[in-house]
Amino acid sequence: MSTGVGFIKPHAAVGLVSQGELNPELDEALDRWKPDLLDLSHAIHADPELGGQEFRAAKRVRKLLRKAGFTFDAVQPGQPTAFSARAGSGELVIALCVEYDALPAIGHACGHNVNAASAVGAALALAAVEDRVGITVKVLGTPSEETTGGKADLIEEGFFDDVSLAMMAHAAGRDVVGGTSLAMGMWDVLFEGRPAHAAAAPWDGVNALDALVVAQTAIALARQQLPAGSIASLIVTEGGSAVNVIPERARASIEMRARNIATLKIIQDKVRRCLEAGAHASGCTLQVTPHGNDYAELRQDPFLSDAYRSALESRGRSVEVNADPVASTDMGNVSQLVPSIHPMVGYEVRGAAHHTAEFAAFGATAAADKAVLDAAFGMAAAACAAAVDPSERERLLRRTDG
Repeated sequence: MSTGVGFIKPHAAVGLVSQGELNPELDEALDRWKPDLLDLSHAIHADPELGGQEFRAAKRVRKLLRKAGFTFDAVQPGQPTAFSARAGSGELVIALCVEYDALPAIGHACGHNVNAASAVGAALALAAVEDRVGITVKVLGTPSEETTGGKADLIEEGFFDDVSLAMMAHAAGRDVVGGTSLAMGMWDVLFEGRPAHAAAAPWDGVNALDALVVAQTAIALARQQLPAGSIASLIVTEGGSAVNVIPERARASIEMRARNIATLKIIQDKVRRCLEAGAHASGCTLQVTPHGNDYAELRQDPFLSDAYRSALESRGRSVEVNADPVASTDMGNVSQLVPSIHPMVGYEVRGAAHHTAEFAAFGATAAADKAVLDAAFGMAAAACAAAVDPSERERLLRRTDG
């Protein structure tokens, strides 16, 4: 039972340890672990694995954490490529989210090797000072960010229940804090009808492709009435097997994005009615299957964002503050529950965009290596800034205190 925020006993270090004292220790820890962290980044980059299949990446991360003295929780996530490890025993629990999934055919075209190594680096740096600032460092392996949203699964399983704040940094072409993301949902759609000879007896068939065409047309017309900033996109993945056979089966994938999770639900309701219209008009059956978890919009904590920005600027970086939405991420789900940051850490990509082979090519360069270490320092410094600030510490402890 909660005793109330007013009865939280501050850690002895609060008010006695300054950020200025801690930063050199964080730097020293990162310098000590630098070869291991960069080896980790390069190994994951050279050996890309798709979401849910990141067995080798997860094994590499676990091996490094064990080397650093982290222990693994008795209860582990249900996903085979997820994990939960920790160091320290302080009341303020800081979660570092480690992404390591790649994209089909183009490898680490979203830079998740940089994301993974920087999160692990922040964890190792924080572990070096955990006893001085009264924290527990919790490392969560979070698979399938590009596909089904592993962080949402970890939320459902309770792995964020004891977390006071959560962090990760994302590879990019420039340094940005404060950005949000779009809420997103994906569906797999199946229409089923009845086959028939397309010339001899088409009237005996129930055309599943017709159902999909009606649905796709209805979605296209509905876009005018969708809330501002909404996106609904569809591809046909199966539409028949022979031109002289009435298609008995048609499949599609639909992706919907919106400014926030509430608006996403509005879009999903409209799209579902369009799909039902196709089934009704053609006489087909309809099956809609969510493709993984819905992603909520990202909320970035102002104090932690400012502290991260200051830390990176102390290392010579110029960090942009920009609240515009950038794509979608399951870190949004975490940020709805726990004070979080998800800054973009920049390195030279020569204008290449995320999710391209060109972007992937820069993921193991010297500039990407520097981004790993700078982002790790930034996250660790931001966490320490919150841990030693009495009011911030109290604010963050409110969530887990009750």
